[in-house]
Amino acid sequence: MKLKAPKWLAAAPVAAVLALTLAACGGASTGTPSGTPTDALKGSDKQSTDKYTTASVTPLDKIDTSKLGLITPGTIKVGTLSDAPPNIFIDKNTGEFTGYDNELLKAMAAKLGLKVEFVSTKFQSLLAQVKTKQFDMGSSSISTTDARRETVAFTNGYDYGYMAIVTKDGAKVKTFDDLKQGVRIGVVQGTVQDDFVTNTLKLDPVRFPDYNTVYANVKSGQVDAWVAPSQQAEGQVKQGDGTVIAQKKVNTQNFTAYAVAKDNPALLEALNSALDAVIADGTWSKLSAQWYQDRPTLKEQTPEGWKPGSKAVQVTAAK
Repeated sequence: MKLKAPKWLAAAPVAAVLALTLAACGGASTGTPSGTPTDALKGSDKQSTDKYTTASVTPLDKIDTSKLGLITPGTIKVGTLSDAPPNIFIDKNTGEFTGYDNELLKAMAAKLGLKVEFVSTKFQSLLAQVKTKQFDMGSSSISTTDARRETVAFTNGYDYGYMAIVTKDGAKVKTFDDLKQGVRIGVVQGTVQDDFVTNTLKLDPVRFPDYNTVYANVKSGQVDAWVAPSQQAEGQVKQGDGTVIAQKKVNTQNFTAYAVAKDNPALLEALNSALDAVIADGTWSKLSAQWYQDRPTLKEQTPEGWKPGSKAVQVTAAK
């Protein structure tokens, strides 16, 4: 069934709010608002994202990798997360950073003849760390919003997202319409979900530092629902946990992309070129099918006319 972009993804007025005080929630932020007091969903419509997508890219053979302003020449230092499967996490067997976003980035770096060094960080710190050049770039399924573009630059989109509600089995909260005053809503601090609950729903979420912690608090009943990126929800919810993904809604307008410092256009240009290259040769489609079991073909990978990369690139199916 073809999913429609939810009405609640329209921009909403700014709301200055504080988090709920929930003493039993270890790791929750109970008095600190998310990153900035702006609506992270502002600009979340297809017209706005189209204006950021480049018409084309520079051919790979025209990219000078010696002029990318990298912290270490020949290596891209990447800030990422360690706990958000299937997108960005550490493989317990190998100890290596992996996931859809990071494997795609490795393929892109290979097109440029560059190495990748991953470093774990917290999402709420990531964009500032990219801005101040602690990392060359950020990889964390980052929703590209107007508010975030004030801090960093973004590549063309490589993914779209869903928002999901995670609850305990049999919970009263079953849909987004059930998120009202009196419901204890967990979010990861600084995420689009934080801003959605705070600024669009005008509610006070309980903010947590990472996905593992907020999910643990759903399982223990300390919060009634977790508003989550759908991919991370699916990576956390396991059979026998007593939890369920109650509802999810597609958002193709607000694509996800890699973050780069605004004063490093050379690296941004190189990454966009490499992204188009892995889209054109079928690597993007192959990785999408590998990491997202509900996206086996191009039809599922490009819903509602959405496509990754520049406007010029042709998406090739996995071979």
